[in-house]
Amino acid sequence: MLEYVTDVDDPRLSDYTRLRDVELRKSLEAERGLFLAEGEKVIRRAIGAGYPIRSVLTTRRWLTALEDVLAGATVYVVSDEIISGIAGFPVHRGALASMERLPLPSAQTLMKDGVHRDGARRLLVLEDLVDHSNVGAIFRSAAALGVDGIILSPRCADPLYRRSVKVSMGAVFSIPYARFDDWFQGLAQLREHGFHSLALTPDQNATPIDTVEAGDRVALLLGSEGDGLSSHWLTEADQRVCIPMSAEAMSAGVDSLNVVAAAAIACHGLMRTTDLSRGRG
Repeated sequence: MLEYVTDVDDPRLSDYTRLRDVELRKSLEAERGLFLAEGEKVIRRAIGAGYPIRSVLTTRRWLTALEDVLAGATVYVVSDEIISGIAGFPVHRGALASMERLPLPSAQTLMKDGVHRDGARRLLVLEDLVDHSNVGAIFRSAAALGVDGIILSPRCADPLYRRSVKVSMGAVFSIPYARFDDWFQGLAQLREHGFHSLALTPDQNATPIDTVEAGDRVALLLGSEGDGLSSHWLTEADQRVCIPMSAEAMSAGVDSLNVVAAAAIACHGLMRTTDLSRGRG
């Protein structure tokens, strides 16, 4: 159903207002149980993953491109000036969709069931990553490199926040995730489900990640952008692992990578390690 809107303050468009106000958007989206998908490709991936559409905000020239997936949806059609005025920035991808959130699985369910008949094999566990772009980029790497699921700490950024979704290119829809309710006991829960926990650290005395023999079920722990993993998770993990740095880099004072680059390299090393483990079995 098409509805043409000419007023930036029209109450029908309240799902889309002040997209750059992070705190307002977090509150509004949690209260209404929604998230925003931006651009044709991401909207299609959200719909394909089973998220129901609340409404779509777009311009006339994007209607044809989205016509096949918007049957029955409420579509607000506005001018380029109106959509930019509502969002607070130029919407170059031409469309925004307000989507209903789905219930998250419990961490127990994710560890037990995962995406395989015998449960998840490779998990990422993210502690207090608060930057939405970083979380989105990590989801994209995880989806590309064979991670079965992601578990978040209570304070970790929302993967369905608009910026996370956009940076992930919709990968947040293709990889299951959950949150630990009791973060302090999280490692014990991982062990109960047979996971060998690997704490990623810049400490070059730790085991290089591509040489680890971790078995068939592995959980890779990544810490916050500034401080890294907390001391509890570092000391209680089954093994500390690192990404080896070159001697030249170390001598120049470059002793670590940003968390997104580290996650991608570590996921690749984890994929190789667990594949070899199953091959030996």
